[in-house]
Amino acid sequence: MGRLYQIVLSLLFLLLYTALPAAGQEQPPYRCPCRPEQPPETTTGAHHWPKLPAPPDCCHDNFNSGTVKGQEPGGVMMPATRQTTGRPEEQPLSGQKGTPPAGEISILIDTTRRTLTVLANGEPYRQYPVAVGKHETPTPLGNYRVKRKAMHWGTGFGSRWLGLDVPWGLYGIHGTNKPWAIGSYASHGCIRMHNRDVEEIYPWIPVGAPVIIIGNPFTYREPPYRDLRRDFCGSDVMEVQRTLARLGLFKGKIDGTWREDMEESVYTLRARHGLSRDNVIDRPAYQALGL
Repeated sequence: MGRLYQIVLSLLFLLLYTALPAAGQEQPPYRCPCRPEQPPETTTGAHHWPKLPAPPDCCHDNFNSGTVKGQEPGGVMMPATRQTTGRPEEQPLSGQKGTPPAGEISILIDTTRRTLTVLANGEPYRQYPVAVGKHETPTPLGNYRVKRKAMHWGTGFGSRWLGLDVPWGLYGIHGTNKPWAIGSYASHGCIRMHNRDVEEIYPWIPVGAPVIIIGNPFTYREPPYRDLRRDFCGSDVMEVQRTLARLGLFKGKIDGTWREDMEESVYTLRARHGLSRDNVIDRPAYQALGL
C-alpha cells in the first residue's frame, strides 16, 4: 500500500512539473512596430501585417468628430450616454451574438466602466468588456475614426487590430494574449478586447467608422490635473484647447498637442485673470478656465 502511495505522488509531481512554463524562458527580441513597412491595402481596406514579437500597445502616429445619441463631440460624458452605456457586460442589447448589425456603425468606449459598445444608427447594438490604459498611460479621450485594419499583427495585439487616427500617437482596439486583464486599467493606452470579441466585431467595423472615447480627461491620469506646458500632449491638452477656443483665445488646431500657437493664448488667459506671466496651465489657470 505504501509503495502504491509513493507511485501516485510521483506521477502527480511529474504532471505538475511538466505543466509549468520553463523558468527564465527568453522572449523574442523586441522590435518597435511604430513605423513598420506599410503593406498594400486590400479591396476591403484591411491590412495583413507581418507577425511581430509582442510589442507594447501604445507607440507614436487627423482628427474627425463623430456623434452618438446623447454624446456631444469632445469625449465628455452626457447623462443620456451614461444611461445608454450602463448595461451589463457582453449583453446582446438589440442583436443575437454573431449577427451583423445593420445601418451606420460606430463605437463608443467608456473608460470609466471599461466597456466598448457597438452602435448601429446611433443605438446600442452590442457591448463588450475591455481593458483600457493605465492612469500613467491613459487611453486618449475624444472623437476619432478607424484609420486601418489588420489581422495577426503580433502576439501582443491578439488576432485583430483596428487602428485609430489619434493625432499624437499610435493607438487602437485589438485583441490580447492577457485575457485576465480585461475589465481593468492595464494597457499603454490601447483598448484591449478578448480575441473572440474583437474577431466578432472586426468585419462589422469599416475603415472610417467613428470611435468616441469618453471619460474625465483630468482625473483619468496620474497625476490628475497635471501642470501643462509647451510640447505636452494628451486628452487634457485637447480639452484646454477647446476651452480656450470657446473663450475666443485660441485659433489653432485642436489636436491635443501644445505647440507655439498656443503660447500667446495661455499668456492672455493668465493676464486676464491677474495671474503671473507664465506659459503653464497650473491650478490657478485650470480654475480660470472653469475646469
